[in-house]
Amino acid sequence: MDTSKTTTTVLQTKQHFEILDGLRGIAALAVVVFHFMEWAYTDFSTNFIAHGFLAVDFFFCLSGFVIGYAYDDRIAKIGILEFLKSRIIRLHPLVIAGSVLGLLAFLFDPFGGHPELYSAARIFLTFICSVLLIPFPVIEDRGFNLFSFNAPSWSLFWEYIANIAYAFVLYRIRRSILILLTFIAALALCFVAYRSGNLLGGWSGPTFWDGCARISYSFLAGLLVYRSNWIIKNKLGFPGISILLFLAFLMPFGKWNWISEPILVLFYFPLLIALGAGATLTPGLKKSCTFSGKISYPLYMTHYAVLWMFGNYYTSHKPGSMQLSFIIIAGLVLLVGAAYLVMVLYDIPVRKYFNDKRKARLS
Repeated sequence: MDTSKTTTTVLQTKQHFEILDGLRGIAALAVVVFHFMEWAYTDFSTNFIAHGFLAVDFFFCLSGFVIGYAYDDRIAKIGILEFLKSRIIRLHPLVIAGSVLGLLAFLFDPFGGHPELYSAARIFLTFICSVLLIPFPVIEDRGFNLFSFNAPSWSLFWEYIANIAYAFVLYRIRRSILILLTFIAALALCFVAYRSGNLLGGWSGPTFWDGCARISYSFLAGLLVYRSNWIIKNKLGFPGISILLFLAFLMPFGKWNWISEPILVLFYFPLLIALGAGATLTPGLKKSCTFSGKISYPLYMTHYAVLWMFGNYYTSHKPGSMQLSFIIIAGLVLLVGAAYLVMVLYDIPVRKYFNDKRKARLS
């Protein structure tokens, strides 16, 4: 057996769709802004980015497209185990980093919180569950999130489930079966929206299965866009498609959410994926899109520790509008900077270490 060919097959990477990378960064920024604003505007009808949470559904759809593009033609060659290893190496270092930051914020928040109300054993168990992505919604001071020390990890839990489903089932099925599964998932998503009035759930114990419906449709839809080659050639470029994406998050929040939100998730986000994959990127924006894509996941997985501190500060100090604006803008800048440091000093070196170990073993 030619082990050099095996190594090349397992570790090869394809070119990126740079505009889709850039859109991932736009969506991550929208999530962070949304999390700031939901503390200040608990009435979502007054929140200018009240639908920022739908960025997660865009992530899921983009993930389905990218996984299909990256692995459809090689998962049979590399095997399920190597596929899962590659996903763990890509995703899990930041799951751990987000859990550690969340634990530190819980224990040493200067603006509030009550860690003394919880036993050391419960805090330790909650942390271990967060690191291992085992849902454990038991901390009241963290809103009974599935993952109390890093709330965004709920979407990573479902991302792992989708990756496992892809490895064992989805990569093998015919397009007709994929269409049927996508249709069934669409019905489930519409049911969730109708029952709850919106698609905001998935992050807590009571809304756990809402997360399943959200990723089931969007991941399948992204995979279907790729396998159907629904690539729409256009001249919108990165700025044009970014505006279209951000407009979705600015959609007013009201009584018709149960209709408007599924429309965005069912049709609009897959359309944007098709447009983003078919758009032409001007050379001057390539570096921006690449950076946006690289920083998106570190930003998404490390920002929430600061958000709890911000929430406790806002609750106790009630800053005015001008001060609040300054805090949020400065917070965004600092969070992007911190995410960059985590990426450069921790995430990239850790992933490189494990990928090098795999390469040496396979060679």
